[in-house]
Amino acid sequence: MRGLVSKIPEKWQQPIRFCIVGGLATVIHYGVYLLLQLWIWPWVAYTMGYAVSFVINYILTNYFTFRTRPSAKNGAGFVFSHAVNYGLHIGLLELFLYIGIPNEWAPFPIFAIVIPINFFILRFFFTKLPMK
Repeated sequence: MRGLVSKIPEKWQQPIRFCIVGGLATVIHYGVYLLLQLWIWPWVAYTMGYAVSFVINYILTNYFTFRTRPSAKNGAGFVFSHAVNYGLHIGLLELFLYIGIPNEWAPFPIFAIVIPINFFILRFFFTKLPMK
């Protein structure tokens, strides 16, 4: 996968790697949620899916997206960004369920809103560099 991304102009590589990692984390999150929401409250299922994807996301964000090593500093930034991220996810989940979006579909508009916000928060904590 690194070979494919390396053929893309450098300024786009990091956002593309973020999308790949985020896409994988999102699929894992949604899969766990979709399965568990059949038996437990949607917000609990959503939280459990988020937790599973969080661990995988942190590892891949370090090694693949930003090409850094896990550290206390970026770990704290990751936890902070995902605390904000989780708050947005749960707030929007409750809103979308309240307005009548079915359980199975409610995560999709959430992902569209929250993922770009998360990229810029994480980028700050992992690189503190402006986009080129």
